[in-house]
Amino acid sequence: MTEVGASYEKILAEIDDSGAKKIKVAIADLDGILRGKFIHIKKFKSALKNGFGFCNVVFGWDSSDVCYDNVSYTGWHTGYPDADVRLDLSSCRRIPWDEENWFFLGDFVQADGSPLAVCPRQLLKRVLKISDTMGYKPRVGCEFEWFNFDETPASLAQKDFSTVTPLTPGMYGYSLLRSGMRRDFFNDLIDMMEDYEIPLEGLHTETGPGVYEAAICNSDALEAADRAILFKAGVKEIAHLHGIVASFMARWNASLPGCSGHIHQSIEDGQGKNLFFDSGDKYNMSATFRSYLAGQIKFLPELTLMLAPTVNSYKRLVEGYWAPTRANWSIDNRTCALRVIATKESATRVEVRVPGADMNPYLGVAATLAAGLSGVKNHLTLGQEMVTGSGYKDEKSQKLPTNMLDAIKMFRESELAKEWFGETFVQHYAASREWEWQQSQKVVTDWELKRYFEII
Repeated sequence: MTEVGASYEKILAEIDDSGAKKIKVAIADLDGILRGKFIHIKKFKSALKNGFGFCNVVFGWDSSDVCYDNVSYTGWHTGYPDADVRLDLSSCRRIPWDEENWFFLGDFVQADGSPLAVCPRQLLKRVLKISDTMGYKPRVGCEFEWFNFDETPASLAQKDFSTVTPLTPGMYGYSLLRSGMRRDFFNDLIDMMEDYEIPLEGLHTETGPGVYEAAICNSDALEAADRAILFKAGVKEIAHLHGIVASFMARWNASLPGCSGHIHQSIEDGQGKNLFFDSGDKYNMSATFRSYLAGQIKFLPELTLMLAPTVNSYKRLVEGYWAPTRANWSIDNRTCALRVIATKESATRVEVRVPGADMNPYLGVAATLAAGLSGVKNHLTLGQEMVTGSGYKDEKSQKLPTNMLDAIKMFRESELAKEWFGETFVQHYAASREWEWQQSQKVVTDWELKRYFEII
């Protein structure tokens, strides 16, 4: 990856020396899906200086490329014009599994060069600008669980996504035996991600057939979100090389736990000091850390839509399946929404356990930072007691939304969301999730057929 601040000339020189004839570029849509293309080297040289056009339909359709009929930003009424994309020089990478092709992420901007309000990566940058004015530098690390299947896209379609074959059998978490069964895939994930400038702190099997978990090394917040979205896309591409399909769906099977997308975070000052740590506190937690937690406890319920973006997300947020159901906190307790880790200064952080693996990393990081930083900005007091025992039995804490419709309502009404993300984004994103909910209500599920077909 090219260092931040590298010049246009330096990047071009490196690419010219490599003999590249084409460049891969991409942006992130609302669902956290990378939408991109290859462009000719001559086009790239122009785009690197002046930007390039990219159809704005990517913010006007769903994950199945069906156009929304309820948003104003783009649609048939606008003719789906191009919007301007500016490539981020600091995102420059070589793709180790793709003939060492060069890759760049881009941001959407308006005609005058200002950020496009509905662009997820720009939204995170907006939050980070507020953080900068407060004198804070967030550190973030994402970790994901996902299931791997001995399938291809074609075989999944032929089976209608039923009776699929997991990569390995049984419930066998932290298994060296299971990871060794497909060591070619396992080793490629570690080695190729390292070469892709996405270093993994750890990779292991989780409890469930064919499920892995990876923790990505922490970094500044924007780089962490970049790593997260590129990790998810990269895992899928590496999996395909091995005849495997990787799924980051929040919960694919009613009898198995779901897949998490936990976000670890702390904040530093300009000198790199961890502002969450205080050795004089009983739990090594500073007053800043306590206010940060207070903000997350207060605001995460109304921002859950940004952490749980699909109808399926809420099938994961149920009791007893390793996902939180209430806005609560505790020390090293995996049944709570906010797991505090405060053993030493370098490691003191909060793990936000609400997001699933299906989150859009830019929106997930933006939401969790906004909630916490708002608590610090407003000097909120951590009045809620630490949970002891099961967080599911904590009757004093507010419940998280249990379905997408409730989450949409809370998000639309959130004053914090409007303040930190802007009215334009709030209305557009809420409308896109409302569309998602409406599509789910048109479907007759297998559960309904089994329950009602004969008996009712």
